[in-house]
Amino acid sequence: MCPPPASAAPTPAGPGESRHSPDTNSDPDTKSGPGTKSGSGTNAAGSITLTGPEVKRIQQQRAPKPAWKTALRFAMHQRGIPYVWGGTSRSGYDCSGLMLRAYQKAGIHLPRTAAEQYNAFSRKISWNHLKPGDLVFFSGLGHVGMISKPGYMVHAPHSGDVVKEEKLSDWRRQAFVGAVRPDREGVRQWRELQKRRDDPAPSMLTATL
Repeated sequence: MCPPPASAAPTPAGPGESRHSPDTNSDPDTKSGPGTKSGSGTNAAGSITLTGPEVKRIQQQRAPKPAWKTALRFAMHQRGIPYVWGGTSRSGYDCSGLMLRAYQKAGIHLPRTAAEQYNAFSRKISWNHLKPGDLVFFSGLGHVGMISKPGYMVHAPHSGDVVKEEKLSDWRRQAFVGAVRPDREGVRQWRELQKRRDDPAPSMLTATL
C-alpha cells in the first residue's frame, strides 16, 4: 500500500497575483445541502408549478358530476334497506320512491309514481341503448329500476325484499316497457303539461237571446 501523498506546499504567488483560499460559503444561493432537490416545482416566491397532466386532473376533480352519476351513487348506497310500499326514506323505499330520492340528490325532482316518472320525458330509450342512470320500467309501468352497469339494475323489488342490484334476466326483458334518461328540461316540460291539465277550464260566457 502506498503512503498517502504529502500535502503540497502552496505555490508562491507571482508578480501582481494574490492568493485566496476557496470560500465555499461566499454564495449561499448556490450551496447544496442535504435534502436539497433541483426542479422541485416550487419557486423562491413559494408558488407551485404544475404539469399539464396535473392541471387536467385537478380540473376533472373540480368539474361537476353528471346528474346520473350522483343519482346512481345514491341508489347504490341504499342497498340493504327494506322495501316499504310508499316509502321514500332510509327507513324503507318502494321502487319509484328510490328513484325519486336518487335523482333529487342530483337536483332533478321527479314525479312520485313509476307511471308519472315514465311519462315525464318525451324521449324514450330502447333496451339496446340503455346506459347507467337510465330508469327502466316493467310490467305495464308497475315497476321501475335504475341501470347500474351494462346488464344490471338497482331497484327496490317488492315487500319482503331489500334494495339491491340485480341482473337483467330474460324475464325482465320480456316485461320491459321502456326507459327514460332523466334531465331537468324533461321534468320542466312535464310539469308545465301537468299544470295546464290541472288548471280549471275557463268560465264560458253565456247569453240569453
